Amino acid sequence: MEDKRNIQIIEWEHLDKKKFYVFGVCMTMMIRVSVYPFTLIRTRLQVQKGKSLYNGTFDAFMKILRAEGAIGFYRGFLVNTFTLISGQCYVTTYELTRKYVSRYSSSNTVKSLVAGGSASLVAQSITVPIDVISQHLMMQRKGESMGRFRVKTANGKQAVMFGQTKDIILQIFKADGLKGFYRGYVASLLTYIPNSAVWWPFYHFYAEQLSRLSPKDCPHLLLQAISGPLAAATASTITNPMDVIRARVQVEGKSSIINTFRQLMAEEGPWGLTKGLSARIISSTPSTIVIVVGYETLKKLSLRPELVDSRHW
Repeated sequence: MEDKRNIQIIEWEHLDKKKFYVFGVCMTMMIRVSVYPFTLIRTRLQVQKGKSLYNGTFDAFMKILRAEGAIGFYRGFLVNTFTLISGQCYVTTYELTRKYVSRYSSSNTVKSLVAGGSASLVAQSITVPIDVISQHLMMQRKGESMGRFRVKTANGKQAVMFGQTKDIILQIFKADGLKGFYRGYVASLLTYIPNSAVWWPFYHFYAEQLSRLSPKDCPHLLLQAISGPLAAATASTITNPMDVIRARVQVEGKSSIINTFRQLMAEEGPWGLTKGLSARIISSTPSTIVIVVGYETLKKLSLRPELVDSRHW
């Protein structure tokens, strides 16, 4: 008889692919709406010099709310929704790579490590141009900009919606050409490939450990919901220094990761590498719970009919 404490991983071949993609797009959109404000706060904290504007996550939240209103938390959001494409490419690459690696290794850690890194490589190749544009839009404060480019105004009013996006795109292209949209690509890979490669093994590790300590009938979804934030906090702490450098390279238009690192260390010391970490962890806790519960539920709902009764939840 199956031990209910053993968390079974739903693999690619167990899924109804049509349901998986339809439910996946809806779930991803809901998650992005909920976590985007903290993404904006994290980016502004990472880019600011010292504490010139914001004195931490809560201070940034209150100042943005007072100065720009609730809509200020969603600057660049419409552009960022195009990352839905990269999100679907990510999960597809992750699941297919797990399936491929399983031919050579039965270790879940190895499968998660390789699949997570590969999925991030594919996703970042699509995401970076979208991120570059959306991050410059995030930097547009009321009447000024924290980045290289500022949305032009007409009669004292900023262009709205995609008018701002078009303006930023033209400024990036004029300043840097097509390569400007891939500024920070290497820094992004050095940030998100390790982050993804580390997150999945830690996620499964924490879930396995919790399942051993929990009662036999404890819902697996609850254990997975706890494991997700633990894995996210671990991965965020490990990769945050590179994330700070990535944000500065993309927003400030720097061309050298090493020089950016040296400048950051000279200006702010080692503590500069922790900038935005609290916002990253705070945002990752609720968002990762939603992502994990959503993703595991998505896979459950997408199970082939003949396998539905074979899983304990």
